[in-house]
Amino acid sequence: MSQAPESGGLEPITEDWQRALAIVAHPDDLEFGAAAAIARWTGQGKHVAYSLVTSGEAGIDSLEPDKSRTVREAEERASAAIVGVDTVEFLGQPDGVLEYSVALRRVLTAAVRRHRPEIVITNNLRDTWNGVILNQADHIATGRAVLDAVRDAGNRWVFPDLGDEPWKGVRQVWAANSPQSTHAVDVTATFETGVRSLHAHEEYLRSLDWPADEWAGFLEKMAGSVGSRLGCRYAVSFEVFPFG
Repeated sequence: MSQAPESGGLEPITEDWQRALAIVAHPDDLEFGAAAAIARWTGQGKHVAYSLVTSGEAGIDSLEPDKSRTVREAEERASAAIVGVDTVEFLGQPDGVLEYSVALRRVLTAAVRRHRPEIVITNNLRDTWNGVILNQADHIATGRAVLDAVRDAGNRWVFPDLGDEPWKGVRQVWAANSPQSTHAVDVTATFETGVRSLHAHEEYLRSLDWPADEWAGFLEKMAGSVGSRLGCRYAVSFEVFPFG
């Protein structure tokens, strides 16, 4: 997929909505930046639900998958609560080996029909993060399947056996931290809340041999860079895909 340079100004993202669904591959995906934006929106009274495609069970080398699943689901629920999210579901797909497929679209279509959001948030689905660092395969598969599942959710003749009524109410899909981002949201007031939500993934981050005192610095550098493009201290960027 083509890449665009991460430079130039960013437009403020729309906030005239009330319901969003965040669909990402793993526990911790949202906490690397997007959680601060979610804290802003829940603080405005908006409802945001989380659908985690996997439980991150392959993410901790020292733990067997069943134990890792328990740890990572608990960490994600704690993290979500910090930013005001009380609806967290795990879709039970296999961590580390996700593939774009009709089967994955079906699982995600069911989630969209179930939650009936106006906005769907996912992660960067491009091949790299910045033209240099390769993106992870699960992220790419999830993001691409999200785009098609949003369209599928509105078509009553696609996956009619799911039973839920079609949902054509998704206005936009937002891919957080995409190198092709055109929009962003000011998270200066909620940046520290986003940092705390990342800290909730303590056991996972410890398994990466990543010192805790470096976590905030990583997020600060990323959010500060985006903020400079939006004209504020800290911001989160999004690539916007319109629907409807």
